[in-house]
Amino acid sequence: MTDIRDGEGMKVVVGISGGVDSAVAALLLKRRGYEVCGLFMKNWEDDDDGDYCSTRQDLIDAAAACDVIGIDLEVVNFSREYKERVFADFLREYEAGRTPNPDVLCNSEIKFRCFLDHALSLGAERIATGHYAQVRAWEADGGREFQLLKGEDGGKDQSYFLYRLTQAQLAKAIFPVGELYKRDVRRLAAEAGLPVAEKKDSTGICFIGERPFREFLQRYLPAKPGEIRALDDNRVLGEHQGLMYHTIGQRKGLGIGGIRDLQDDAGEHDAWYVAGKDIAANVLYVVPGRDHPALSKDRLTALDLNWIAARPPRTHWVYNAKPRYRAPDMPCEIDALAPDRAEIVFAQPQWALAPGQSVVVYESRVCLGGGVIA
Repeated sequence: MTDIRDGEGMKVVVGISGGVDSAVAALLLKRRGYEVCGLFMKNWEDDDDGDYCSTRQDLIDAAAACDVIGIDLEVVNFSREYKERVFADFLREYEAGRTPNPDVLCNSEIKFRCFLDHALSLGAERIATGHYAQVRAWEADGGREFQLLKGEDGGKDQSYFLYRLTQAQLAKAIFPVGELYKRDVRRLAAEAGLPVAEKKDSTGICFIGERPFREFLQRYLPAKPGEIRALDDNRVLGEHQGLMYHTIGQRKGLGIGGIRDLQDDAGEHDAWYVAGKDIAANVLYVVPGRDHPALSKDRLTALDLNWIAARPPRTHWVYNAKPRYRAPDMPCEIDALAPDRAEIVFAQPQWALAPGQSVVVYESRVCLGGGVIA
């Protein structure tokens, strides 16, 4: 299977981020005969001159890479759309005590909606990005269908972040590096003389970057102090500054490491872990030890579903699912399914299932879709 065949002059707009993956995606398409244009998206303006926003340097790197490849680069500003469609939801979810994944919404609303619409207005037939994923077209009973497949490099696969894409979006998408391993991407970049060949991968919040999270969130959401209580006996152990600063399974940053477990004669205990939140009472519940049973569950409810094939998977059929990006594929079945919710049961308990994160379902290498953990 391949994402890119000979282009024969087909116009493709490539999202150029200033990193090595998107640069090599553009390079490969150019070599295959596509008419390639680069597009750099500026999606964040609140602190564009700050220490953590790398937009300026990323644009310089993107322009330098496009110059070596020999393609034009256009700059577009989607900061208003990003704030309305992605960041506003991000804040709402945190304010509600959940832990959202903005990269998922960023892909479906910005990279494959705003970017796609703009590219089509420029006369492009397809768009391409540097995602480690693949698209396969095949003939289904109802006609041609597009599948989203995992990237060849299992350590870099990004299909998890793309599970909300639709048939219409996948039909226009090309992922040129999806068949490659990261080491090969860097090798191709170095051989071509691309200045980003050894550039470090970006991390942090989509288009916002890596920054002190609590400090960043405090700029938009006021602190709401409340009690930290032990789940087992309801003892008050300390005070939190806001439920939005904590996620299920969190150990660091609780400020209660020195409190002794009254059940332990030696005056010592395992580290405390976040196990739950009472939103109405503004209470953060913690348990001692990573292996506490409250941190493991073998089933979850998923809401806000998206099935890529535009039809739901079968119930009581063995699939694999990821309840978070870095989680290994875990065998599961869909116990119950409705248009707005799915009950997913895992073959073995899963640790620290966090409301707001996405659970993504796979059949072998095919990403079927998923939803948001309730």
